[in-house]
Amino acid sequence: MSMRFDGRVAIVTGAGGGLGRCHALALAARGAKLVVNDLGADGRSSDAAAQVVAEIEAAGGEAMASGASVTDAAAVEAMVAETMARWGRVDILVNNAGILRDKSFAKMSLDDFRLVVDVHLMGAVICTKAVWEIMRAQNYGRVVMTTSSSGLYGNFGQSNYGAAKMALVGLMQTLSLEGVKNDIRVNCLAPTAATRMTEGLMTAEVLAALRPETVSPGLLYLVSEDAPTRMILNAGAGSFERAYVTLTEGVYIGDGPDAADQIAARIDEIGDRAREIVPESGTAQGTFEIGNATAALKKS
Repeated sequence: MSMRFDGRVAIVTGAGGGLGRCHALALAARGAKLVVNDLGADGRSSDAAAQVVAEIEAAGGEAMASGASVTDAAAVEAMVAETMARWGRVDILVNNAGILRDKSFAKMSLDDFRLVVDVHLMGAVICTKAVWEIMRAQNYGRVVMTTSSSGLYGNFGQSNYGAAKMALVGLMQTLSLEGVKNDIRVNCLAPTAATRMTEGLMTAEVLAALRPETVSPGLLYLVSEDAPTRMILNAGAGSFERAYVTLTEGVYIGDGPDAADQIAARIDEIGDRAREIVPESGTAQGTFEIGNATAALKKS
């Protein structure tokens, strides 16, 4: 256990079971003080969070339970205020809380779409906003957004979940840039794990391989003192991968009357990944395109 978190204070949302519980226990085992946040499976009780706190305390750690809903800004602010009153800092935020409302888009209600976006996306926004100024003032912070392959690559019946999870990648990309000068590092974790949300959806063998404990080492790395920033780390069954949002070199076509036809004819060339890049920010696209256009015009 060379990776330690002594003196660090971490908030983990959705930590009453599954991934969140494993994240909280792993951080506590390495010296972190934990705020175990969970609204409960019934949406009304923090008993699950209290049980995780009891586990941490039984092992000699320090922790407190919170039943705040991540979609309730006032409740989240009160949770953070209580954390500051007890320990005086917040070093780590793990945005893990989530729900599922799976249906094909044709059958999904707008209410179910909005609810999933509110919990996953706005819940992460609310919690991150509540700790952001604290992290800026102390010139230290580690924030993890829990994204998903459903957002990165799509998954049938999860348009709401996928949209929210990909939005978290966009949030991470920008916050990582804004946090640099205050040593706030923001990353995404894309887990594949068996949790209470996935019970009944997988076989016993698959569930055994996808124990949430196999994901938490990735989380520990993303919130460590030497953590990267702007990383999308995929994890499941003890395997770890990286996902990237890339940009191909492309081609200059211009805006002539046959531009659309040229795009169709040259789409394979446009999509050639031989010289693709991972842009440092969103401005890279415009810079790249102006460069392509300028080079083409000089040749003409």
